[in-house]
Amino acid sequence: MTNSSSHAALTERLLATPISADHGSEGEEEIVELFRRLRNPVLRYVLTFGIAAHDGEEIVQEVFLALFEHLRRGKSRANLQGWVFRVGHNLALKHLERARGKNAVIAPPFGCVESHIDSSLNPEELFAEAQRRRKLQAVLEALPEQDRYCVCLRAEGLRYREIAEVLGMSLGAVCLSLTRSLARFERADQE
Repeated sequence: MTNSSSHAALTERLLATPISADHGSEGEEEIVELFRRLRNPVLRYVLTFGIAAHDGEEIVQEVFLALFEHLRRGKSRANLQGWVFRVGHNLALKHLERARGKNAVIAPPFGCVESHIDSSLNPEELFAEAQRRRKLQAVLEALPEQDRYCVCLRAEGLRYREIAEVLGMSLGAVCLSLTRSLARFERADQE
């Protein structure tokens, strides 16, 4: 499903039922805005679990439908970005568990940061930058799972407290994880 068709399908489903008398179209607009802003970051994060793109799209749809239900029931509106990522994280884990139960082949997890290489670089610089990115990607893949999740959530712009909420970790554990991971990246980048 393409971004525009998934956006249109979700918008249609969301607008079919009002959230509540208290929030009405304001709440619907809020969900559509959150979907527009967070769809790609949540999808990138879900794909770091090694989930196929089409399954990742389905998970993202489930996340925003769950958000719709959450708000329709009048539940907390505090930190909806963190809530969306936490639900995406949990749904991705459930998907992996189901896939393992079916003995499905699961792709290895991959990086969480989109690659944009400056096109103004000369061929030698492009080669050096590509080598650097491969080295950093290898470091990311070698991180323990929890550290990799912390790095990927931070790359998506979540604050430490939000990462702690999403992963069910203490704030100190998130800080330690990111400090340890960044040190590995720095060492690899200096080699």
